[in-house]
Amino acid sequence: MINQYEFSVGGLVPKNRIIAPLISICLALIMCGCALSPKKLMIKDSVIKFSEGTIISARNRSPVSYDEFVADLKEARFVYIGEIHTVKSHHDIQLKIIKELFSYNPNIAVGMEMFDRTYQQVLDQWTEGSLDRKTFINKTHWYANWKYDFDLYSDILEFLKEKKVRTVGLNVPFHIPPKIATGGIESLSGDEKKYLPENIDTSNTTHKGYVEEVFKMHRIKGRDNFDNFYMAQSIWDETMAETAFLNMKNDVMIILAGNGHIFRFGIPERVFARNNLPFRNVFLAPAGSTADISYVDYIWVTAPLEKRIPR
Repeated sequence: MINQYEFSVGGLVPKNRIIAPLISICLALIMCGCALSPKKLMIKDSVIKFSEGTIISARNRSPVSYDEFVADLKEARFVYIGEIHTVKSHHDIQLKIIKELFSYNPNIAVGMEMFDRTYQQVLDQWTEGSLDRKTFINKTHWYANWKYDFDLYSDILEFLKEKKVRTVGLNVPFHIPPKIATGGIESLSGDEKKYLPENIDTSNTTHKGYVEEVFKMHRIKGRDNFDNFYMAQSIWDETMAETAFLNMKNDVMIILAGNGHIFRFGIPERVFARNNLPFRNVFLAPAGSTADISYVDYIWVTAPLEKRIPR
């Protein structure tokens, strides 16, 4: 609960004594044409700030045009596009890039974190056009598994259906990572263990450090063992990498996943270790935040996140 206070430079004052000065200040700002400065993105270890809509290349830490950005993506066999799951503008950007790459080369596939491997047949039915929206939501158990508003992703999925783009469910079944995070791999049943990737790399210290920061910020009761938590995260990324690798054909695969998964140490380098094919990863970062550009090839600065007012 955040309390709201009425105050002046000299301290708390009665409401009726601050209204008139506040009105005068607001009128003065309007008259002089002043406005609050728009939020910008900060890059870690840099003093330069970037405005919403800027696409920043990690190669030289400077902006590039949209055309330059797209031209470089066309050179890759894997394109990873991050997201904050609840931000619609991030999904709009993902769709914009998918359409751009599809128009250049229709021979693409889209891998999605939002579905686990067991739903591949349903995804095939969707892109073949044999399922309507309601049936698709029910058959994928969308609101039991992913849980975010389907409308956030509907434009992307409708485009994939319209163009019959091969769509791949990347994830491990959603009930498995929480079990590993609380009880370790040994807590899984034999049937559950068959969904684990063949190889699980936990040697990347940068990845481990990143996950440890997440662990500290989001402590959940019952998940207080970092080793188990880290193993769950590693299996999550490793499974998606393995699935992408196994489903790679003679096409370009675009992968949609949460920002943390598309960082180099998440899915991309795990896929690269399997096939040595070129990739590009794109981090969608809201203005007003700070980003580490060493994790990605590009940062696309998006609108600031809206703050929710406590009720």
